[in-house]
Amino acid sequence: MDASALNNPRLKALIEEERTKALANELVAKLTDVCWDKCITGSIGSSFSKSETSCLSNCAKRFAELKMLTMQKLTSSSR
Repeated sequence: MDASALNNPRLKALIEEERTKALANELVAKLTDVCWDKCITGSIGSSFSKSETSCLSNCAKRFAELKMLTMQKLTSSSR
């Protein structure tokens, strides 16, 4: 790849899109790990209990809100 290819707007957009996908995948993996450990207390069966379902939902919402607040804070601090 020559140096001029690095200035290609399409390539930059593709790289940014892939970076965004990687960050989203990382977030989902972390969310799954954290919330699973916190909420799933029984043996694994064909479905979750009501309390596990509620816990997973609340955990995911709190995790996502915290991630957004953190990103907003970091973005505003870097300006």
